[in-house]
Amino acid sequence: MERSVKRLMEDREKRREENIGKYIEQLSDESTPYRLRAAEALGECADPRAVEPLIAALADRENEVRWVAAQALGRLRDARAVEQLLVLLEDRDRWARRGAAWSLGEIGDRRAVEPLLGLLGDNKKDVRAAAAEALGKLRDRRAAGTLSAALEDEEEPEVRTAIRRALREITGEAGF
Repeated sequence: MERSVKRLMEDREKRREENIGKYIEQLSDESTPYRLRAAEALGECADPRAVEPLIAALADRENEVRWVAAQALGRLRDARAVEQLLVLLEDRDRWARRGAAWSLGEIGDRRAVEPLLGLLGDNKKDVRAAAAEALGKLRDRRAAGTLSAALEDEEEPEVRTAIRRALREITGEAGF
């Protein structure tokens, strides 16, 4: 019985290894749905080999692939992705900017504080909210003043809520 369980576990690990390799290959496929599915799957695999291929996918020609690759990197929480995610904060597509902001908050690297502060003035409310949420996760006191100023100017309720939550995370004060 013990031998068959061991063999099953070995077979399972072998299939997992093969699948990771296939997903990495599919990130370069001509088919956008294949690239999307591959990026999603690699984000769920918790395997460090997925990081570099996902970083490369941040330059994909399709907005949606860049967005999904950014989110996948956030789930992997690997600091190797920070530099390219910082670049993605300036992408023309709002979903890519939003995904990069979320991922930087998940990774927790404080190099992202200043660039994320810049997104508080983005013309898309969901990007502003994602930036505020990421800043809250980073808990860097340097962000408190800019977040407070942004709260004064912000008209969108969901962004105001995200800013207040971030300020609470950073300052520990319940008054926001």
